[in-house]
Amino acid sequence: MERENFGSKVGAILAAAGSAVGLGNVWRFPIETGQNGGAAFIIIYVLCILALGLPIMISEFLIGRYTHANTAGAFRIVSNGSPWKWVGRMGVFTGWFILCYYVVVGAWTMHYTFLSVTNAFYEVPAREYETIFNGFVSNPWMPTLWLLVFIGVIHYVITRGVQSGIEKSAKLMMPTLFVITVFLAICSVSLPGASQGIEFLLRPDWSKVNSTVVLEAMGQAFYSLSLAMGCLCTYASYFDKKTPLAKSAVNVAVIDTLIAIMAGFIIFPSVFNIGMDPNEVGVGASLTFVSLPNVFQQALGDGSVLAVVFSTLFYFLLFVAALTSAISLHEVATAYVTEEFGMSRKRGATLVTVSILVLGTLCSLSFGPLSDVKLFDRNIFSIFDDLSGRILLPIGGMLISIFAGWVLDRKLYHDELSNGGDLKAPYFKLLVFSLRYIAPLAIGLVLLDQMGVFQFLALK
Repeated sequence: MERENFGSKVGAILAAAGSAVGLGNVWRFPIETGQNGGAAFIIIYVLCILALGLPIMISEFLIGRYTHANTAGAFRIVSNGSPWKWVGRMGVFTGWFILCYYVVVGAWTMHYTFLSVTNAFYEVPAREYETIFNGFVSNPWMPTLWLLVFIGVIHYVITRGVQSGIEKSAKLMMPTLFVITVFLAICSVSLPGASQGIEFLLRPDWSKVNSTVVLEAMGQAFYSLSLAMGCLCTYASYFDKKTPLAKSAVNVAVIDTLIAIMAGFIIFPSVFNIGMDPNEVGVGASLTFVSLPNVFQQALGDGSVLAVVFSTLFYFLLFVAALTSAISLHEVATAYVTEEFGMSRKRGATLVTVSILVLGTLCSLSFGPLSDVKLFDRNIFSIFDDLSGRILLPIGGMLISIFAGWVLDRKLYHDELSNGGDLKAPYFKLLVFSLRYIAPLAIGLVLLDQMGVFQFLALK
């Protein structure tokens, strides 16, 4: 069976950018920036993208395009069947593992989009938003129903194929995501008192920068670009041979960073408009589903048309961001089972969907009926989240950088990077140096930090 490719360079870039742009751009990056020195954090983050993110992204792109195979098959080919082939299999497993809990949060964004469009937050006391969220996630039925819908949308896109499904959806959703983000940012910075929020976000405060902040920036750069999840390698396997790999990687990184920064322009001006302490808005789910509904209602007029439109677009933005990332994660596993086991796309996608539905339901129910099922005082959802973010991703990223820097044939690397000599690659030696020394060391530090080693040593 002939293997599909993306139909255009724009489609390829948008699909890869959709993989990178996810919930972390909205509910992690702005808070990290605001609390860790504003523009100082952004500068460090960009440097980490250049030294850590881009080299690994380019390597994943290169391996995927050279082999035109799923991530596991790609590493098996370039490693000549050596034990390094397990790096690819680990990437497939990591992507699938992340998707098992990621779909749960995606379902939450759909529910909150519905609540916003129906003006369900009208005249809700500030103290009640946490009660509403906890009541929803602990309900045994409602989150599961939204989960079914969210996974159903993913399944539909995947079964349509690379061009008709993934590329077509990316061409629709990514411009939509960008337009909504810009519109919401413009609305937010137009609010009274917005200048304080903008200053909080963009004023460099180097006094807050320490080793912990640098590690946070490295971690954010690594996770934000969807490295070591198999997504970039899988999508690059659908690139044509003329796609400029380095330029494509830079484009993805720029889009990803712009969306993350603009999310800050959405959140902080609104927060300052109501006189709320930005350090008390929370992070993650607490920020997104507890603090922000209250912030938007107070800032834009409780129950007003503007509040309904703003809130609805914001949660729809989250839904689109979650969906584009979830599609890429699903494709990693689908490409693997279809190519490695000779299945049709429809059958392979169905197998992946069923597995995600089962484990995703368990993760969802871990906030309700299965809340007592714990390991090391963590529920099922937290186990999936912690194991993937703290262990699998850093280890996978480190192995990719070591393999690309020390094991992968340098002539092959240069030929692919330069498209067979058609493009200049004056940065090649610097890229290899980063893969050999900078990236492994940086990821190693992030891994130790994620495992709590530095915090443990500090207590000694």
